[in-house]
Amino acid sequence: MADDAAFPAFLKASTVSRRGLLKTGAVAGGGFFVAFGLNANGALAANASPMELNAYIRIMSDGTITILGKNPEIGQGIKTTLPMIIAEELDADWSKVRIETAPSDAAKYGQQWAGGSLATPQNYDPLRRVGAAARQMMVEAAALTWKVPASECAASMSAVTHKPSGKKLTYGQLAEKAASIPAPDLKTVALKNPKDFKIIGKSVRGFDSPKIVKGEPIFGIDVTRPGMVYATFTQCPVPGGKVKSVKLDDIEKMPGVQKAFVVEGGANPRFIQNGLASGVAIVADSWWRAKKAKEALQVEWDEGPNADQSSGKFQAAADAASKTAGQSIRKDGDADAALGSATKVLEAAYSYPFLSHAQLEPQNCTAEFKDGKLEIWAPTQYPEQGRGMLAAAFKMKPQDITIHMVRAGGGFGRRLMNDWMVQAAYIAKETGKPVKLLWMREDDMAHDYYRPGGFHYFKAGLDKDGKIAAWKNHFVTYGDNGMPQFAADFSEYEIPARLVPNITLEQTVMPLGASTGPMRAPGSNAMAFAHQSFIDELAHAAGQDPLKFQLDLLGEPRPLKSARPDQLGRDAFDIGRMRGVLELVAERSGWGKTQLPARTGMGIACYFSHSGYFAEVVRASVSAAGEVKVEQVWVVGDVGAQIVNPTGAMNQVQGACIDGLGQALGLKITLDKGRVEQANFHQYPLIRMPAAPEVDVAFLVSNNPPTGLGEPALPPVIPALCNAVFAATGKRVRSLPIDASLLKA
Repeated sequence: MADDAAFPAFLKASTVSRRGLLKTGAVAGGGFFVAFGLNANGALAANASPMELNAYIRIMSDGTITILGKNPEIGQGIKTTLPMIIAEELDADWSKVRIETAPSDAAKYGQQWAGGSLATPQNYDPLRRVGAAARQMMVEAAALTWKVPASECAASMSAVTHKPSGKKLTYGQLAEKAASIPAPDLKTVALKNPKDFKIIGKSVRGFDSPKIVKGEPIFGIDVTRPGMVYATFTQCPVPGGKVKSVKLDDIEKMPGVQKAFVVEGGANPRFIQNGLASGVAIVADSWWRAKKAKEALQVEWDEGPNADQSSGKFQAAADAASKTAGQSIRKDGDADAALGSATKVLEAAYSYPFLSHAQLEPQNCTAEFKDGKLEIWAPTQYPEQGRGMLAAAFKMKPQDITIHMVRAGGGFGRRLMNDWMVQAAYIAKETGKPVKLLWMREDDMAHDYYRPGGFHYFKAGLDKDGKIAAWKNHFVTYGDNGMPQFAADFSEYEIPARLVPNITLEQTVMPLGASTGPMRAPGSNAMAFAHQSFIDELAHAAGQDPLKFQLDLLGEPRPLKSARPDQLGRDAFDIGRMRGVLELVAERSGWGKTQLPARTGMGIACYFSHSGYFAEVVRASVSAAGEVKVEQVWVVGDVGAQIVNPTGAMNQVQGACIDGLGQALGLKITLDKGRVEQANFHQYPLIRMPAAPEVDVAFLVSNNPPTGLGEPALPPVIPALCNAVFAATGKRVRSLPIDASLLKA
């Protein structure tokens, strides 16, 4: 329930300025376009001509409206959501709207990326103004045509009507004239009253959904180019290892193999270091032949110093570190003195493993060098960061690199990294042909930027009234030189910080060879489990209902300020909003009013992340053999005043909950001798359809700007499940994934 203050600064995309430069013009065939000029920081693009601006809207004389989606689509539905915002204010007939993915060009569009659940909140107001400006111009074009005041005209369903006479002109008929009208100031355009919305707030299916159902080639893995060859890349199973020796002659004699070569690489090619891992590239005339050659490859590796690392050693080192003082993260009052006078003291150690992103489409990229320029087709979450890596790796000007944002088959944070993009480009340069690099699932598992594991050593004291008087947490994580690795840090604002008078937070960092990175609800997806589970422990130790305990801990509605803002620049955690979702989810789930069968329990948890407030209740049963079955989940979220696409919102919340349940029930990445032990889905069992429960979703509308939905519903479902398991069995889950052998009757 932190304020997201620790979200990496370079992933905080700036909010698009509503003072953006708006221009219009004509397109071939008598059409009309609206362009909205921004630089990479979302500020005014000075002295830009219309042809240099990014056209968000194109209206053709036949009435067809094309709206560009500016951000990568990775399954979160943003390709549909952002155009819906424009179309609403444009008063477009949605049936006439077509959607295209915008070019990757940060100089024109501002930052284009998928992460942090930020796309909707950052673009909601600016894109409404783009649509409203285009609507205003259509109305003015009609008024000029009829020689009547614009105030007598109204737009609706891609047409303008003269109210006194009933005359009507379609946007297609008005497009050419509208192109000649000066664009209005975005700051002054009139926005619609939300009660008049016809598109925003209505369920709309994903624009690409019919193509996906039909199996049309829209994903990165589907890209083809004339003369294209296929590549694999084999890396050392131990991070940082290098090729010691390899026999390539026999590989190059295999059917279809065109080239095999060693890539020297760097020692530790972590995020934004622009380096290549050491490995062996194989290029063939088909993917199957490249794969067979990869399987036949025999490499002797210099595994380096990381070959001694293992999950067992990490656990032992964390246990040892917990017994000594760590780096101070926060200190309020005197926790030790308060513990000494507490009525009851509890201690508990919680841990969670590394996780793989396991997106269903493996990493892939198609690269082509031609005439000194590089062209890339990639399912990336962060194309501009990839462009920077490529420019540095090949000493090129960024403007000589074109990146096509291809739809991704999942991302969850993994496709922010773009390491595979540099690999593909390197192989293409060495080969002299267009190359499609495609990782195998085993490559994905072995070379992920894992959700970091972590260890929490809690100690808390309750006073005579059952309230938390003292709280201590020694967090042991992974990093280098005393600094946590990417996404492995810990916020000083984690609840119950600021709610407990005496609190001590410490941190110890252990070295790790593997790379880590953000995964759906970075940090929060792990912190929620540990903190909300231990708070539930304290509630039971106090002899109180967990819901009442949570509400008492939060206290009266008020803003709880922090020293650092969240991702959207907001500097306060709103206790009233969190109380609201807790109270409503309790009502919807029948909390405390349901008679449950034996070995069945309900658990509750809440969490604030990515500017969203979520509370969740899980009902689960545990068999005599210890097998956990999730029967139902109730979710209530407060993400502001407006849900743009209810269908998409429901999909995101339900998917996040099922994703979190899958993590809790069976997912872990473990290391032995420096290498990942899990190779594929038989050892990393994603949740299957029969195990997915019914997920009841409700939104509590509040008078706040809209926020994103891809991530904040995930964190609380994990502790809610673990708390339900305790309610069913009396046994605490303090380590993930849940171990059925510890829950036997």
